[in-house]
Amino acid sequence: MKHSMLALTVLALVSGCSLAPQYQQPAAPVAVAWPGPAGSVDANRLPIELQWQTFFADPVLRELIEVALQNNRDLRVAALNAEATRALYRVQRSAAAPQLSADAAGSRSRTPAALNPAGGAAESSQYSATLGISWEVDLFGRLASLSEQALQEYLASDAARRSVQISLIAGVANSWLTLQADQALLYVTRETLETYEKSLGITQRSFDAGVASTLELTQARIAVETARSSLAYYTRLVSQDRNALVRLLGEDLPARAMVSRVLNEPLLANLPVGLPSELLANRPDVLEAEHQLRAANASIGAARAAFFPSIGLTGAAGSASTDLSGLFDGGSGYWSFSPSISLPVFSAGRLSASLDAAEIRKDMRIAAYEGAIQTAFQEVADGLAARETYVQQVQAQGDLLATSENYYRIAERRYRAGVDSYLVLLDAQRQLFGAQQQLIVDRLSQLTSEVTLFKALGGGWQGSETVQAKR
Repeated sequence: MKHSMLALTVLALVSGCSLAPQYQQPAAPVAVAWPGPAGSVDANRLPIELQWQTFFADPVLRELIEVALQNNRDLRVAALNAEATRALYRVQRSAAAPQLSADAAGSRSRTPAALNPAGGAAESSQYSATLGISWEVDLFGRLASLSEQALQEYLASDAARRSVQISLIAGVANSWLTLQADQALLYVTRETLETYEKSLGITQRSFDAGVASTLELTQARIAVETARSSLAYYTRLVSQDRNALVRLLGEDLPARAMVSRVLNEPLLANLPVGLPSELLANRPDVLEAEHQLRAANASIGAARAAFFPSIGLTGAAGSASTDLSGLFDGGSGYWSFSPSISLPVFSAGRLSASLDAAEIRKDMRIAAYEGAIQTAFQEVADGLAARETYVQQVQAQGDLLATSENYYRIAERRYRAGVDSYLVLLDAQRQLFGAQQQLIVDRLSQLTSEVTLFKALGGGWQGSETVQAKR
């Protein structure tokens, strides 16, 4: 028995070596700085920690995001999936520990006289209480590699959960901003329709008096019907925007969320520029791809270990007796120790094919990781390019709106004075309506591009947030 315990101790000390290749993070296949002026800032400057509660300045929007984080079903599924993979990791981790079991059994039988060589019927009883142990000695690290693979898959699923969360935050923000923009467009359309209807009334009276022509009256009616069509269109959009927001929230939309906001108000905080591209490694989708790569790397160790012998140790100790009352009496104890070793000899290429598949999966994960970084770099670069141009575009559109308003006032005065025809006034009305609509659309595009950039940067930097799993 002493020799058996010594053998267990030696095997425990030497077990657990890993045959997995040493992990090396692939080099990021992108530039160290962003293209354009945003990439010219010192790349060694550390970014501030920006949370979504800080980025979204509007209190109603922050409240909606909090509601969505509590109730959204897609996020709930992602969280449950992370919990499920964590449980699977715990299952795999337990395989490396000795398994103990306690068993108790009893039997009583009667043998008829015809079957008893000694003659006469006989009754026999047997009772036992056993404590058993079984342990696979992980001499070549197969179980350790499988445990590491399960851990990395859990970490990847948790990163996927955070990706869903960031997408949800951005989705709620963009849906709310779209709702505000469509409500603003609906309001502008109502005002424009009222203006067109007044012009139609004036033109109708002028036509009845023989001053306006049939063409002018027809054009006034066309303008009114066009505005009515736009009114129905934006009414439908507002309703659909509300439905989309309800879907994200997971519950009905509160009344205060329907209160219109002026898109020119400061609804979002400023994002820092000049950040190094190394920050892309903190994006949850990039982290997910790296954890999947680490899992594939660990699976190679398990595939390599399958070529080597597997060692199992099984032991039992307990007490047995023919009488239940004498089960634990002196002299009733027994023990057994059964080591085993299994060496694969011939598998028709199954083990080699498994190793090849594991190495190919790793190559695939490397390509997926590099692709995730390239996608992230493009998204951030596009967001920075949009930031640089939308400010100029919105400013130019605001100037165009001011000019269109002045043009409309001049055209109206000249038409009332009989200097210009109704065509000039109608053109001024259309120009003003189009400029009002375009300014709202451009401002919405500017805001949503900032939200998209926020999402592309990982939804804020949580440098202190790490996922710790109990090893």
